[in-house]
Amino acid sequence: MLVGRKREIELLNHVLQDDSSHFVAVYGRRRVGKTFLIRETCGYRFTFQHAGLSEGGMKEQLFAFVSSLKDAGYQLEHKPSNWLEAFEGLKDVIRQSHEKRKVVFIDELSWMDTQKCDLMVALENFWNGFASARKDVVLIVCASATSWMLSKVVHNKGGLYNRLTEQINLKPFTLRECEEYVQSAGMAFNRNQILQYYMIFGGVPFYWGFLKKGLSLSQNIDHVLFSKDAPLRDEFKYLYASVFKKPETYVRIIETLGTKKAGMTREELIEGSGIPNSGDLTTKLGELESCGFIRRYYAFGMKKKHAVYQLIDCFTLFHFQFLKNDPTDEHFWSNQINTPMVNTWMGLAFERVCMEHIDQIKMKLGISGVLTEVNSWYCKADPDKGIFGSQIDLLITRKDQVINLCEMKYSGSEYTITEKVDRSIRNKINDLVLKTGTKYAIYPTLITTYGMVDNSYAKNVQSVIVLDDLFA
Repeated sequence: MLVGRKREIELLNHVLQDDSSHFVAVYGRRRVGKTFLIRETCGYRFTFQHAGLSEGGMKEQLFAFVSSLKDAGYQLEHKPSNWLEAFEGLKDVIRQSHEKRKVVFIDELSWMDTQKCDLMVALENFWNGFASARKDVVLIVCASATSWMLSKVVHNKGGLYNRLTEQINLKPFTLRECEEYVQSAGMAFNRNQILQYYMIFGGVPFYWGFLKKGLSLSQNIDHVLFSKDAPLRDEFKYLYASVFKKPETYVRIIETLGTKKAGMTREELIEGSGIPNSGDLTTKLGELESCGFIRRYYAFGMKKKHAVYQLIDCFTLFHFQFLKNDPTDEHFWSNQINTPMVNTWMGLAFERVCMEHIDQIKMKLGISGVLTEVNSWYCKADPDKGIFGSQIDLLITRKDQVINLCEMKYSGSEYTITEKVDRSIRNKINDLVLKTGTKYAIYPTLITTYGMVDNSYAKNVQSVIVLDDLFA
């Protein structure tokens, strides 16, 4: 059941129907549906398909590749000793094929790139010296190790430089696409329930496939995460190990960032984790960012060197909050509804969902065509200068000299701007102006689930965005 992905399907269909050879790279985080998209769009018909092994050295990877050549109907006379020889067998598969379009799909390419092997040399030779000289080859390579794909394939500085004809960075589903999935599966969840499941798993399609008809949302969450044989109870153990070959340091970075909601500077991360300051840390932070586990942002008005790293992966944050201590209650989630712990988590999780739907927020504000920067901002209290100390999770700084200061509030009903909330917003505006000296107009903007109670304090809010707007 292929939901959404209209642009990606259109691109792949063009590639499959064209009369020239194409080299396509598909990348994105684990479980986002890369393999499913390719197989569904190609109708599960490939001249050759292969998936790299998650474990094993060059010997094991070559053995698996040869097995895939046999599955494609080709028998090698001699066992290949390297990738150049193995790809000669792939060339023969293509030469012998009578199909109009020779579609070659190599999944988890990064796993095949073992230490001191010649995989990329062989791939370069295959494409530059053979496939690109024909008009009927479609080569699709795919991997969950996004950073590897970016450095070795997309931004390759060697023989594959500028050789890709298409690339697809497959993103997680939006709320709207998750709603389409739920409806297509015949399940009757409302938008608030879809939001709550999104708070846990984000828009990763694989996780949405575990929802069962006939169960309530709470029963589904218990079934997927907390029951005795819950299919995703141990998902965290495999989430990073499947993307990074030596995940220990990556997990330590993630665990450290998970202790501070607003994120950490590099210096704070080093101090908190005990990881040495080195180029290796820079590389690992870049890899975690490219895979969508963390984000790097620059606080409004701060110099670019003061980057802040923030953990944003929904499932990882949920794991740290509720699964890390291995709860034994098989009905844990059903029994925790409306507890302070869950309500606090929902408030924080809603903020992350909003951050994933900036395009929808801009659309509602009528500024889709306006150049913007999305920032967070913070400052410490300084009573001598009249600064209260503020943390602003979302600022949309616009080219038309307006700043939308966004307050993101999850609520089970219409949200009430109280005197305390109104004072907090005014203090934030005060701090932002005094600390940064901005001359931009600042518009308080409320993002909430069901709208706002109309009272005297509500008059200061310039724009209100509700849950339905995030489904646009």
